[in-house]
Amino acid sequence: MKLVYPAIFYPCEEGGFTVAVPDLPGCVSEGDTLEEAIGMGIDAAGGWILGEWESGNPVPSASDIKEIKAGGADAFTSVLVLDMDAYAEKFGSKAVRKNLTIPAWLNTFAESHDINFSKVLQDALFDMAVAGGGNKTA
Repeated sequence: MKLVYPAIFYPCEEGGFTVAVPDLPGCVSEGDTLEEAIGMGIDAAGGWILGEWESGNPVPSASDIKEIKAGGADAFTSVLVLDMDAYAEKFGSKAVRKNLTIPAWLNTFAESHDINFSKVLQDALFDMAVAGGGNKTA
């Protein structure tokens, strides 16, 4: 799953850029070049979001880039594209095996349609995490 968040880039006096993601409180990074700042911003935002998911917390929705105002004469706004599947694979927690119980007729249907149970469950839970849904007391 890819997520897109607006970011503000501030040129540093000594060179390079500081990058802040306003929708993710405290998510700030920097790089010696614009390319490095973009990469560091993506890494910081991906880590911020993954940390929230692993803690069971919802993540904020991305603001419309037109609503984000860059302060300062040389600052500018752009977007960071986060490949959360790749980030989670590289830095996320190890896989955990879960058993589940479903009606036999549903199992027959799923197997006859080559449905990958793990993938369906992962996708559904991932969508819930992104939307901030779920019931922690269930």
